[in-house]
Amino acid sequence: MDIKRFETGPRMSQAVVHNGTVYLAGQVGKPGDDVATQTGQVLEQIDRLLAAAGTDKTRILSATIWLADMADFQKMNAVWDGWVPAGNAPARATGESKLAGPEYLVEIIVVAAL
Repeated sequence: MDIKRFETGPRMSQAVVHNGTVYLAGQVGKPGDDVATQTGQVLEQIDRLLAAAGTDKTRILSATIWLADMADFQKMNAVWDGWVPAGNAPARATGESKLAGPEYLVEIIVVAAL
């Protein structure tokens, strides 16, 4: 079975397609923006990567969301809830974690079907 990689660098690919499934690397927003803005940026990146792979957000199977601070849970959810398609919400987990740097407030990882 073929494996397709998108936006591949020396360390990782931003998306990998195998056997009808799309795996995205963790997506982060622009450092310095607030959590709502970063969440919106991440969701735009997810839309773009899914489109490049040949699918869209209605086909997301699961999402893992990491927040630098769970105090931002409601702010992140306000953006997420406006983005996720009605009737197509994926399985989802959200937790708090130290991210790659203190300037990152949210990171989202998704797996989608083609």
